[in-house]
Amino acid sequence: MPEAGLTGVLVRFCRELRRAGLAVGSGDVLTYCVAVTPLDATDLVDLYWAGRATLVTRRDDIAVYHEVFRRFFLDAANPVPELVTVTTRAMAEAEAELAMPETERADAQREDEAVLGWMASDVAALKHKSFAACSPEELAALRRIMARIRLTPPKRRTRRTAPVRSGRDPDLRRTVRESLRLHGEPAELFWRERKARLRPLILILDVSGSMADYSRNLLQFAYSARRAAAKVEVFCFGTRLTRITAELTGRRPDEALARAGRASFDWEGGTRIGDSLDAFVRGYGRRGLARGGVVVVCSDGLDRGDPEVLATAAARLRRLCHRLVWMNPHKGDDAGFRPSTLGMMVVAPHIDLMLSGHDLRSLEEFAALLPAL
Repeated sequence: MPEAGLTGVLVRFCRELRRAGLAVGSGDVLTYCVAVTPLDATDLVDLYWAGRATLVTRRDDIAVYHEVFRRFFLDAANPVPELVTVTTRAMAEAEAELAMPETERADAQREDEAVLGWMASDVAALKHKSFAACSPEELAALRRIMARIRLTPPKRRTRRTAPVRSGRDPDLRRTVRESLRLHGEPAELFWRERKARLRPLILILDVSGSMADYSRNLLQFAYSARRAAAKVEVFCFGTRLTRITAELTGRRPDEALARAGRASFDWEGGTRIGDSLDAFVRGYGRRGLARGGVVVVCSDGLDRGDPEVLATAAARLRRLCHRLVWMNPHKGDDAGFRPSTLGMMVVAPHIDLMLSGHDLRSLEEFAALLPAL
């Protein structure tokens, strides 16, 4: 049975080479067909060099290969029209396979196409929807979007310096050394500048019962921040403080969030903000974890503890860190928000920045604002 299509043309060409005395085996034919696959079959230059690279093994055979190729493809009975027909037919068949009937699309759409189409049309509105008002399907879509958020903590200048091409501080040691190497002749002036390091980012999340509508989404945001930046520490609290940085380390977010949930024994329980912040200051802040860093507390301010303890802990924390940011979901989009809970009234004088964190848009605004803090 004769071969058909592009493969048949290439096989017949290899047979002509074999008749002309070239050692072309079955493996060489297969290699030639694979080499031609990503090329344009109607381009004789591509066919020539693909065959010369795969079918010619000796330098003495190049002249024979050239003559057979010219005779096979360029004589009166050349197969170039057949190649054009084959290529056109293949493109038509591929387009026919890709063109799906409209009724078939309505009956059985792929899951990824449905998700992409839904996201393209509704993601802008979904970003402004509060986490508490979202359905489980919408929350799942928000978490997939949230996983792509990239946080960049602000930088600070250190005391150490590094050489640079141009700057304001001359590198006297290097300049003098270069002058001595040139026997005292004036040399190029070198410069140094102070290095910049990322500031630590500490997230302290309220996972009490009053924050149940927001805690898991804020935890997902903390996981994304932990994956994006190296110097990120995450804590959660209800009635006591729990460090969950290690639990949020991993490539699978669901498993990481499950480990964090198991580590927090007071999930969706009571709230003691003052005791938790005081535990953080005494156990971690004084040891340098918050020194020069940005501390973000996510809580609604509903505290069952002593207001005096909360005020003292907030004042100490503000003196230790570089910036103290508070996210209160009850703030929402209200630009003139005034704290109404006792806990928020107590900590308000010590806060540098008040955000909401109640929807995806507010979290994206915080991510964009973070490098400039």
